[in-house]
Amino acid sequence: MGEFTPSYLTIEPTCRIEFGPGRIRHLPALIASLGIDRAFLVTDRGLRAAGIVDQVLDILDAAGMEHGAYDRVGANPSTTNVDEGAAQARAFGPAVVVALGGGSVLDAAKGISLLVGNADAAAADADTLWDALDGLPLIAIPTTSGTGAETNGFGVIEATEACHKVYIGHPSVKPRIALLDPTLTLSLPARITAATGIDALVHGIESLASRGANPVSAAYASQAIALVGQWLPIAHQDGSNLEARSHLMLGAHLAGQALTISGLGLVHGIGHALTAHTRTPHGIALAAVLEEVMEFSAPAAQDAFEQVGRALRLSPPADGDWARATVEGVREISGSLCIKQPLRELGVNRAMLAPLARGALADAVTRNAPRQPTEEEVLKILDRVF
Repeated sequence: MGEFTPSYLTIEPTCRIEFGPGRIRHLPALIASLGIDRAFLVTDRGLRAAGIVDQVLDILDAAGMEHGAYDRVGANPSTTNVDEGAAQARAFGPAVVVALGGGSVLDAAKGISLLVGNADAAAADADTLWDALDGLPLIAIPTTSGTGAETNGFGVIEATEACHKVYIGHPSVKPRIALLDPTLTLSLPARITAATGIDALVHGIESLASRGANPVSAAYASQAIALVGQWLPIAHQDGSNLEARSHLMLGAHLAGQALTISGLGLVHGIGHALTAHTRTPHGIALAAVLEEVMEFSAPAAQDAFEQVGRALRLSPPADGDWARATVEGVREISGSLCIKQPLRELGVNRAMLAPLARGALADAVTRNAPRQPTEEEVLKILDRVF
C-alpha cells in the first residue's frame, strides 16, 4: 500500500435551523433570542398581496413586538433596492432583520443588513464590503423552495447601471436562524414551484461536480437531490400537498448547505449572465442550459454524475454510462415541469450570445466547473439552446 495522505477540512455550521409546518408562530421568540426585541421586515409586494406579510406582522403584533418593513424588493434585486431598504432600516433603528421571501428578498436583506452596520456604505460598494463592520443580525424565512440563500452570508444583486450581477456579503449577515415553514409555500404557483425547484436541483448537481466538492458537501448534495428529485414533480402537480412541500423545502435547504461549502459551476455562470441581460427568472435561466452544460461537463464529471443518478434512483445503465443516463433523468424531470425554453423565447437575439458567453466566463462560480470552458465552447452551448 502507498503512503496515506490525509485530507483536512474545516466546516462551519451555517445557522440554527427551525423546520416544520407552523414554525412561523415561533418568530417573536426567535427574534428575542438574538438580543433585540425589534424587527425590520424585508419582503416584496407579491407576498404583501398574497397576505403572507400580514400573517407575519399579525404574529409580531400579538407578541407586542415593534416592527418596521421594506416591501419593494424586485424579482431581480438591484443596488437600488438595497440602498432604499437600508435607508428605511437605518431610520427605524436597531433591529433584527427578518427576510421573508424567495432568494431575491433574502439576498437583498443581507445587503440591507450590512449597509445598516456601515453608515457611509452604499450597495455600489459591494466589492469593498467583505471586510466591513458587522451588519444587523438576520433571520431568514424562505417562502420558496429553491435558492438555499438562508445558508450563507452573500447575496447576488444587479448593478443597476452596469447590467451585471455583483456579490454583496459579509460573515456577519449569514442568517443566524433559518425558519423553514413549508406552509408558507402552499400557495406558490406551479410555475414558480418549478423554477425555484430546478434551482435547488441544479445546486445539488453542481455541488457534487464542483471542483470545491468534499465528502461533507457531497453528503448534503446527494440527500438534496434525492429529496428534490422525488418531491418536486409532486409539489408542482399538487401545490397543496404539504408532505411534498415539506420534503422539497428541506431538500432545497440541504442543497444550499452543499453549495455554501462547494461552490457551483457553469450552469449558474450562464444563468447569472442570462438573468442580468434579459431579466429572465433565475430558475428558468438555469433550466434553459442545464442538460447541455451537463453534457459538456460529463468527461470531467463521470463519478459525480453517477452519484447524481443514484440519488435520483435511476436504474443502473446497461452500458455503464451513468453520465448519459443521468442527463436523460434530469431531462425527464425538467420536461415534467414544462420549464425549458429556447433562448430566443427568453428575449435573447444572436447579437447577445457573445456578451452572454463573456459574462458567464467572468462569473466567479464558473471557476468551480469540473471542465473549464473557453468562450467558443460556451458559445456552442448557447447556440444549441438558441
